[in-house]
Amino acid sequence: MPPTNIVDAPHYGGQIPPHKGKHDPAQQTTLAHAIHCRGVGLHSGRPVTLRLSPAPADTGLHIQRLDRPDARPFRLTSGCIMSSPLATVAASPHQSDLHVATIEHLLAALHACKIDNLLIQLDGPELPILDGCAAPFIFLLEAAGRTYLNAPRHIIAVRQPISVEGENGAYARLLPHHQNQLHLSLSIDFPAPAIGQQSYALTLDKKHFKRDIAFARTFVNYEDIGRLHAQGLALGGSLENALVIQHDHALNPGGMRHVDECVRHKMLDAIGDLYCTGYSLAARFEAHKTGHSLNNQLLRALFASRDNWQFVKDFATILPLPHENIGLKDKNTLPLENSHAIRKSWSAAS
Repeated sequence: MPPTNIVDAPHYGGQIPPHKGKHDPAQQTTLAHAIHCRGVGLHSGRPVTLRLSPAPADTGLHIQRLDRPDARPFRLTSGCIMSSPLATVAASPHQSDLHVATIEHLLAALHACKIDNLLIQLDGPELPILDGCAAPFIFLLEAAGRTYLNAPRHIIAVRQPISVEGENGAYARLLPHHQNQLHLSLSIDFPAPAIGQQSYALTLDKKHFKRDIAFARTFVNYEDIGRLHAQGLALGGSLENALVIQHDHALNPGGMRHVDECVRHKMLDAIGDLYCTGYSLAARFEAHKTGHSLNNQLLRALFASRDNWQFVKDFATILPLPHENIGLKDKNTLPLENSHAIRKSWSAAS
């Protein structure tokens, strides 16, 4: 169960005007309070503090590295994402050597909770893995609370089929959808008997994501761990933050959380990867054996032509560029003592 001892939130002095009156799901959102947690990076193995802070309407999702004194916040877009098969990695458009890795689990939680505007700050190159799934991030977001802003929410509708293909029959595609929702169907095929062929389908909303997807952990074949370590990867991995598969069983105490936990985690990853635009999609997503790189190729193909997409209700007409920092200062750092703090962390936290 998630920890319950949270520091009371002092007054937040940022000027984030809330939406007056009844909460309207057509309005943009941000967090009601800043919140932070500490953990370790899955691949780097380094301790890291992550802070999530409210942001004004129409600023989108911004990321800032606090361990780099020269680092400015940059807006997350699909064009920021680097090709990486094992994690979703965002690169700053201001500084080519400034990267932030393993953002997909947080993005999945933000996507499901419909958080449109946020400042994501961390003091290292990688987000904390926590227990390897999105449930800890859902807990953080719920603890911080959500507030509505006085601006309409932007949703991108896919206008025509977009498809990309990978190796060994892998593919991912986006299709028009008659509702302003994202429906996902995904299948995987792994040689390990413990995984094998699995499929899952979901229409994205917070209730079903929290119940059916958020608990699914990142997974790895035991035989691959030595190779990953030799490459400087998975250095923070353990049975507390990853599902380790050996042939026909899981090595973790308690085994799998669900018989098809692996395909559910792939669904979690896709939900996070598709939120790299900072906008929800009105579309059908279909994929087989997809991964982070293929998901990002799909988004790049979508935005390669303005004929492929449109904003629902045309509240906006153009996509933001990664360097647009509307309403954010270069050094928008909120002291840790002015945010909710998770004092007792999840199993993977330091």
